[in-house]
This record gives sequence, C-alpha cells and structure tokens, in this order.
Amino acid sequence: MTDSAAPAARAELWAHIHTERARLADDLADLTDEQWSAPSLCDRWTVEEVVAHLTAGASIGAFRWFRSVLAARFDFDVHNDRRLAEHRGATPAGTLARFRAVTGSSTAASGHTAAWLGEVVVHGQDVRRPLGLARTAQTAAVTEVARFFVGRDFTVPGRTLAAGLRLEATDGPFRHGAGPVVTGTTVALTMALAARPAYLDDLSGPGVAVLRDRLAPAVR
Repeated sequence: MTDSAAPAARAELWAHIHTERARLADDLADLTDEQWSAPSLCDRWTVEEVVAHLTAGASIGAFRWFRSVLAARFDFDVHNDRRLAEHRGATPAGTLARFRAVTGSSTAASGHTAAWLGEVVVHGQDVRRPLGLARTAQTAAVTEVARFFVGRDFTVPGRTLAAGLRLEATDGPFRHGAGPVVTGTTVALTMALAARPAYLDDLSGPGVAVLRDRLAPAVR
C-alpha cells in the first residue's frame, strides 16, 4: 500500500528547490577550508565538488546537457566532472558564491522536477552529514523526493531498493509498499533509497536487513 497523497504541482516543487538551495548555502557559509575539502557521502567528491555539481545542475538546460553528454561519449562521470570544473570557483568562497547565484534558478536538463528536488535534498545531506551539520531538508520537500524515488529508478535505484518493503516515515506522511517494515525519518528513508548506506543505522524494523543486503555492493 502506498500513501494516497497526490504529488506536488511543479510550481510547488520548484519552490521547494529554491528554498532548499538557499538553506544549504546558508549552512555552508562559515565552513573552513578543511571542511570544504572533506569527503562527502557522494563517492569521490569533496564537499566543495558536490556544491559545484549542484551549481552545474542548476545552470544547464536540456540542449546543453545533451551536447555535453554527447561530447563525453555518454560517459556520465566525464560529463559531470567537466561541468563541475566549469562551475567550481577559484576558492571555496567563490564556489559558494556561484551556488548562491543559482538558488532561484528553474533551469533543468529535463522536466522531472521531483528528481531535481532530489538532487538538492540528497546532495545537501551528502555534505551536511560528514560535516556534522544538524539541519536537514524540510519534511514536505523530502516527502516529495521519497515519493518520486519509490516510483521509478531514475537518478537513483529507489524503486528497486524499495521493492517488497513497507516504508513508513516517523515524522511525516510518507508510506509506501507492503512487506517487511522499515521505519525512520523521511530523510533517512530517502537517503537509503538514494543508496547511501550511512543512513541505514538511522532506520528500524525487519526490513532494514533487506535494505542492507541490497546496498552492500555500494559500500566501499
């Protein structure tokens, strides 16, 4: 069984994106150079590189995105690294300034607006968690991302990871599926669906072991 609430309209999703970008920029305002160079939860990227990636995502439309992917011969790591380098500043302060400049942007590579909300929610936690920053994205925004992730494997394998499980948020309305139960905050559930094993310890229930097995290949 899935919660019956309708997904937010596109305008509401964009409002969440703009808000969450601005909140993240505020959270990063006082970082030291050492913190900017700290590893994030996103594979090989540092905190600063994740922020530059978010700036790139807010700065490229469908045509330029396709041209960039084509130039990278459909190697998305090469594509992402090139665009990240393009939007990284000469200093961390410059990188943050570039990110602040696009917080209100509604440019995107496709019309999957919930996916782009997922970008800022997930990557926001990718940097907040290692830095020990307590604030998370707002529950209403994260709920929309969770609903999108369980519906399809798009930028993350959320639908595959959620298959055969009952997911229940303890702090919001998100409910999905049937099977062994997994409970936790909406953020923790969403980050697990985004294949971030670091959040598994924030979850409870018999279904956590299933999720842990499914995510085992992602643990490096």
